[in-house]
Amino acid sequence: MSVEARTQPSFTPETTFRSYNKDQGQNYAQNRRQYHPKFYQILLNHHAATGGQFDSVLDIGCGPGTAIRSLALSFNHAVGLDPSEGMITTARSLGGAASSGEPIRFEVSTAEILGSNLSPSIANCSVDLITAAVAAHWFDMDIFWARAAEILKPGGSVAIWVSSSMKVHPGMPNSVAVQAAIDKHVDMLSEYLVHGNLLAHDLYVNLPLPWTLSTPVPEFDESTFLRKEWGTSDNSEPEDEFYAGAQAVNLDQMEGLLSTASPITRWREAHPEAVGTENDLVRLLRREIERALYEAGVEKGKELVRGGVKGVLLMVKKKA
Repeated sequence: MSVEARTQPSFTPETTFRSYNKDQGQNYAQNRRQYHPKFYQILLNHHAATGGQFDSVLDIGCGPGTAIRSLALSFNHAVGLDPSEGMITTARSLGGAASSGEPIRFEVSTAEILGSNLSPSIANCSVDLITAAVAAHWFDMDIFWARAAEILKPGGSVAIWVSSSMKVHPGMPNSVAVQAAIDKHVDMLSEYLVHGNLLAHDLYVNLPLPWTLSTPVPEFDESTFLRKEWGTSDNSEPEDEFYAGAQAVNLDQMEGLLSTASPITRWREAHPEAVGTENDLVRLLRREIERALYEAGVEKGKELVRGGVKGVLLMVKKKA
């Protein structure tokens, strides 16, 4: 397969999540959803089928530990890294353990150094699986891939995934108006979107891979590359098997989830006087959805938004 070499344009480190404090980390943990068991099984099955082992897993951009807490159950040792002190403080408070009973190790570090700042550091050729859940769009991928090649064992895997904008279920009341309100909300955030948000929105079609970099990382095997999508077509995996739990949320839950999005955080930092008021962007969206639901005859107290997301999983293998 011929691909054009590319790199990220003028990479700038992400600052919104890195600056999260403990309260923001706890809010993120409370409102972000867990991934579906079938999603994890697809990931682990591909890792095993391509020669991956199950001794050590390392999650990058782990946040409060949502993904690593589930993945650790299949490995003897587990480490979660995140550049945010607030996220790591929350992750440590929530705990978690590997299949061996060993506690998950949560540390402050970035995708570009992958634990080389720690004592003990992450040793070269010591990790079976590296994961990044809704985080790789914030990495300097040129540096990440080179460092990942160092710490992965031969035959080890990198699994990267992300979800995109919500699709309202056509069967919910006044679905067209509700979707229009959500789309308008996204448009209003346009000036608060950065390059990473756009990579995620496009489901990583332009995320730099080891063989597409201007200086390729030859340790990775393009022939075993996997791209699997959820909710994008009739042939993709079902959209309700990307995230776990109910596909309908009440409006309090919707507000909580949106409060963890980085463009919302940046909008609120730019409009501190609106936070917590009826002029808050998330509250304005809620009111528009309420109006649409009430027009369709939905009773107050029974407002639910039903829908799914598009998602993608990328898996890359280090040559054995």
